[in-house]
Amino acid sequence: MNQKFKLITSIGLAAGLAFSASAKVDPDLPNYEPVSGVSGNLNSIGSDTLNNMMTLWAEGFQAIYPNVNIQIEGKGSSTAPPALIEGTSQLGPMSRAMKSKEVDAFEKEFGYKPTQVGVAIDALAVFLNKDNPTESLTLEQVDSMFSSTFKRGGTPIARWGQLGVTGSLADRPISLYGRNSASGTYGFFKKVALEGGDFSPRVKEQPGSSAVVQGVASDISGAGYSGIGYKTSGVKAVQLNEVEPTAENCINGDYPLARTLYVYVNKEPNQDLDKLTYEFLRYVLSKQGQEVVAKDGYYPLPAPVSAQILKSIQ
Repeated sequence: MNQKFKLITSIGLAAGLAFSASAKVDPDLPNYEPVSGVSGNLNSIGSDTLNNMMTLWAEGFQAIYPNVNIQIEGKGSSTAPPALIEGTSQLGPMSRAMKSKEVDAFEKEFGYKPTQVGVAIDALAVFLNKDNPTESLTLEQVDSMFSSTFKRGGTPIARWGQLGVTGSLADRPISLYGRNSASGTYGFFKKVALEGGDFSPRVKEQPGSSAVVQGVASDISGAGYSGIGYKTSGVKAVQLNEVEPTAENCINGDYPLARTLYVYVNKEPNQDLDKLTYEFLRYVLSKQGQEVVAKDGYYPLPAPVSAQILKSIQ
């Protein structure tokens, strides 16, 4: 299955449907219209990548419904499935799809699978310090930098001179920054960029995406990976296989590390979601909710995709 087909089907787009892809919010997205009777407590446990977006969505939603209390915890995607199973959260944000063993554990508890809700599109970026002259890397080079197994067929790359950098930086070791194993970003990068290989022990594991980017920004020799929404003025997102990490390139499948960001929920088949959870997701998939996605530096869903996802949870 090619990357374009995987990304498009993962966010629920019918085959052959064409749309314009950009970081701008689709004007055809519906405005969120409030309803009566929405109150209560909503808990979200999961992805660090989605933490900022979840917080911004919560603030916007609570502005509409002041009687709603929302708690957000973002320590990594792997914390979402057990929280949903244990009932300590209604929302399980994840920057990767659930693994089969996570789905199986949920199904063993409830007798049905969790419901996956695509909420945004992300370019998982390789960031370098803004003063590094390198503008583009191949996935083979990325694997040779970050892995110890070199499944893409390369050889170890440990210094910037091996990537064609000249001057004082050429002989400096590459400082690698990454996420810890609880992170969906860690798992996605390992699966796709490293083709399932092992990380090099030289990778400095960070507790959050912002820490990865801060590390690279403060280290001229630094290289790290994180969601595009964490980009700052101190770093640059390089091309991968000569493809920019833009919205259009993510949607059309050209950017090799494009991914969908999800919120998982516990929805019993043929039963309605509880009103609070449903209205929160309806807000997320609305024009206001997708404006939050763009504000946070990620890529909003096209209106046809949002409509199809919303229909799937009704």
